[in-house]
Order: sequence, then C-alpha cells, then structure tokens
Amino acid sequence: MNSIDTSLHIFYFIVMISSAIYFYLLSRNPKGVPLYEYVVAILITGWSGVAYLSIALGQGILERPEKTIYFARYLDWVVSTPLLLLSLALTAMFYQSRINRTLIASLIAADIFMILTGLIADFSSESLKYVWYIMGLVALVIILVIVWGPLKKIADGSNEQLAKHYKRVAIYLTSFWVLYPTAWFFGSSGVGVTAGIIDTLAFIVLPIFSKVGFGILDLHGLRKMNT
Repeated sequence: MNSIDTSLHIFYFIVMISSAIYFYLLSRNPKGVPLYEYVVAILITGWSGVAYLSIALGQGILERPEKTIYFARYLDWVVSTPLLLLSLALTAMFYQSRINRTLIASLIAADIFMILTGLIADFSSESLKYVWYIMGLVALVIILVIVWGPLKKIADGSNEQLAKHYKRVAIYLTSFWVLYPTAWFFGSSGVGVTAGIIDTLAFIVLPIFSKVGFGILDLHGLRKMNT
C-alpha cells in the first residue's frame, strides 16, 4: 500500500473519530431523542474509524499476487452496516410502544449474509466470485424490500412528520447502499476498471456519506421533529 492510500485511510480515521465525538456531544443535550440513538451513531463511526486505521497500519489488508484484499472493510461493514439498519428501523418505530424485533432481526441477518458473501467473493477465483456477488445482491434486495415495505408502513402509520423524515433518510441510505456493490463490481474486487486510487477513494467517500451523513441527517431530523 502506497503513501497516498495510507494518508487517505488516516484521514478517514480522523473523520470517523471526530464524528463519534460530535455525536457524543449531541447526546449531552438529547432534546427528547433516546440516548440509544446517539450510542448507535457513536458505535457506527467509532468502529468504522478503528477498522480503517488497521488498514492504514498495514494490518487490515492481505497482499496477493493478483490484488490486495482489504478484509478490514468487511470487518467494518459486518458491524457498522447492521447498526445503520438498526438505526433506520428505530427511526421508523420512533413512536411505537413496542419494537418489532423480528423485523430488525431479519434486516440484520440479511445484511450480515450480504457482507459475508462479499468477503467470500473477494477471496474467490474469477469463475466463482460472481456467484457469491449475486447472492449478496439478492440479500440487498431483501433488505430494500423490508426498508421500503414493512418499515415504511410503520413510519407512515405514525404521523406525517415521521413519515416524511423516514422517507428522507431511507432514500439517502438506499442511494449510497446501491453504490457500494457498484463500486465493488468495478473496483479491484470485481472487474478492476477502477482499481488503484479511484477504488480506494470510492471506499473512503461512500462510507463517510453513508455513515456520518446518515447519522447527522437522522439525528438532527429526530431532534427537530421531537422539539
């Protein structure tokens, strides 16, 4: 890994840890938003920053003759992305007296399946990796069906303000989550069109917007709505 890659991952670590501190400071004046919403945002950014720090230190990667596998990305995603979906689900259920644990468990199970199939695909040969990639895409479709089906129905059934907020954050998160498998496919893990610095930048920029951006949009929306 060259010095530019190292610098980019250190930059990412700083952004994520700074964001975790920012979410902690927000939690000091929660404005009626449950503290667990802030804790989830802190865990997402904190863990993601630490995972990428391991890449900057040369520990979160595996150098192979044909490509470099950034396995720390998957260690990040298998923790942070279920938490993102948990945060989205909790937003949809903001005014519910009981949390639908079955719905949340289904989301998390599909997400972990998607991440692990991506990891297997990265370690697979050219003839097999797209089999695992397609399995991951199927899991993503299941996630989106839940996000835009049952969860949206719950938000819509609460009140108009929450329905609008949920739709806003769901569109935001969906747009970036669709870009992840696209970046994977065109990057070094897939066909290799955007290998190198562009591939690295894609997986620096996307998680900053999908994790930090989502946290800011969701928490400030809930704070404003609750006020």
